[in-house]
Amino acid sequence: MGRLIGYARVSTATQSTDAQVEELKQAGCDRIFHEKVSSRTPEEKRIQLQAALATLEEGDCLCISKLDRCGRTMVEVVNRLHDLQAEGINCRTLDGYINTSAMGKFAPLLIGLLTGLNEVERTLANERSQISIEYRRATGGNLGGRPKTPPKKEKLVLRLREE
Repeated sequence: MGRLIGYARVSTATQSTDAQVEELKQAGCDRIFHEKVSSRTPEEKRIQLQAALATLEEGDCLCISKLDRCGRTMVEVVNRLHDLQAEGINCRTLDGYINTSAMGKFAPLLIGLLTGLNEVERTLANERSQISIEYRRATGGNLGGRPKTPPKKEKLVLRLREE
């Protein structure tokens, strides 16, 4: 069996990774990477995440407190799980929801299921947005964007430009 590599992340400077790091230590992690970085920070600028991923080898396991620690969106998380699985690296969450090594041959099925669910959710969200836009068009509702300048102000601007 490979090594257990831990990764902890918090989003704001007022938060601390101490609790996550302690949980990862208790879980038996051989090495722990941690950082304070917003989830909006691009993946390539998450230095400790990149270091943790670079450390992983086939047979190792990435241990995180919750699934959202390894990606901002569900797409990122599912893609990361898929990439790790393809490299022979397992992933485990301390909350007990994911443990690809315990799932054995069912791990790709879970990743496929998560991918499929994510695709369905994305499609449904796009459909809901389109329905909302069509409804607002039909009823004369606000479609967003910059509001039209009131006629009185428009006349004033044109007059001032002429002067």
